[in-house]
Amino acid sequence: MQEFGLKSSKSGIETSGIESAKQIFWNLTPAELTEHALLNKEGVLAENGALMCDTGKFTGRSPKDKFVVKDENTEGTVWWGDINFPFTPENFDALEAKMLAFIKDKTLYVRDAYAGEHPDYRLNLRVINTQAWQNLFCYNMFLRPNTEALANFIPNFKILCVPEFEANPTVDGTRQSNFTIVNFTKRTILIGGTAYAGEMKKGIFSVLNYILPHEHKVLSMHCSANVGENNDTAIFFGLSGTGKTTLSADASRHLIGDDEHGWAEDSVFNFEGGCYAKVIDLSKEKEPEIWDAIKFGSILENTRFIPSTRTPDYKNKSVTENTRTSYPIHYINNALEVSRGPIPQNIFFLTADAFGTLPPISKLTAGQAMFHFISGYTAKVAGTEVGVLEPQATFSACFGAAFLPLHPTNYAELLGEKMKKNKVNVWLINTGWTGGAYGVGKRMSLPYTRAMINAALEGKLDNVKYENHPIFGVAMPLEVPNVPSEILNPRNTWSDKNAYDEKANHLAGLFTKNFQKYADFANEEILAGSPKVITLT
Repeated sequence: MQEFGLKSSKSGIETSGIESAKQIFWNLTPAELTEHALLNKEGVLAENGALMCDTGKFTGRSPKDKFVVKDENTEGTVWWGDINFPFTPENFDALEAKMLAFIKDKTLYVRDAYAGEHPDYRLNLRVINTQAWQNLFCYNMFLRPNTEALANFIPNFKILCVPEFEANPTVDGTRQSNFTIVNFTKRTILIGGTAYAGEMKKGIFSVLNYILPHEHKVLSMHCSANVGENNDTAIFFGLSGTGKTTLSADASRHLIGDDEHGWAEDSVFNFEGGCYAKVIDLSKEKEPEIWDAIKFGSILENTRFIPSTRTPDYKNKSVTENTRTSYPIHYINNALEVSRGPIPQNIFFLTADAFGTLPPISKLTAGQAMFHFISGYTAKVAGTEVGVLEPQATFSACFGAAFLPLHPTNYAELLGEKMKKNKVNVWLINTGWTGGAYGVGKRMSLPYTRAMINAALEGKLDNVKYENHPIFGVAMPLEVPNVPSEILNPRNTWSDKNAYDEKANHLAGLFTKNFQKYADFANEEILAGSPKVITLT
């Protein structure tokens, strides 16, 4: 075996099983990894310097093929069901042995990295890849130890990612040939049969979502976060299409991170060292920060070029609509050098309510905050999918159900404890429709939404008068600087008030129906935060 690069002299969950590899490249630089990827024909260089790579058959995560090893440590703690599928320890051990045999005599790329900016709660990772570009992805997305730290690095969690290895479902216990399997006891993730790099990122997010709340009472969050000049941290939760990235990217505030964070006793901290942004229809005018971050050292996934050029064609959906870029967070100009901020003063739940019934801004009680956090609501609009003729409600627990090893009420109750202890304001922001549902009303003005968020951040809503919504129960401000008062109560924007009441009742019913699967685990305060269907006359 030949070894190259900076290898730790320490031991840990590191080299077991990879000693027979032909070559091992340790902790290569982005330039070295780019060179290897090009020599290995794993990708090509774009005009802007980014490395463009294809992920093959899978252009996104495969949630039905993600498993958690069920053993004496996880049997009574993991939320088993449609999110967390059990896998036996025996099948895990056998599959890991097969993968280690498969990579014998192959070239490997190994990276030591951190997950979690907080030194008390970070994971020391060792990632083993067979593809150079995937190791570059890990350099971008995880936190990067300095040279001194690498020399003394002791890993305590491992990822073995071998896209070329395919499982035999009949023998190995997987659903099909691709798989992601998390073993909390052996502190190992096995990934095979898929080259979609996001499986590594979200695999570690799932690990942190288990360890931090369960072992340390640190709230793990699928959110973006920024901090203002007054050292005030804001957190933004929201599903795709709600404006989470756009609204948290504020030139007047510093970015802590765009996707994954922890809330400890003393701070909010980023889990990651980079950003993994969608680039479909990307333009410099709409997303200048992302546009400028795509350069040498960045990765473009599944994009295509304008014919006869090496210029990325971000409108091209021929491979997938889930085209993405990966880059280190310091490629964003206003990102904090150390991705940590103080305890948050304001939390924003973003929803694109296509029914046009939720207020554009409202303040939540602790119970309402926990209820809406568990619900994780937004709506699909008509025409986005075949057969969608009117708005459809979409719910994802804690705004990230796919990555929750614990029951959602665990995260919600921890959120409630922290917001009460620290007197945090929680706001529900509707970036969706006003004046009617989709097709009748119009999308909420982005400048108005920004004005409402800025007013909340600047404390300008602390002393204004509020009224409670009769159905959703949330507190609606009667005035917001630079926002017309007539849009603050959504019912006032509808010409047909009876139609509004019917639609609001309909959405309240959908909330109640969705929450039924969590109700048995929810406390009285959470249950009291639910909407109330009213009797119409």
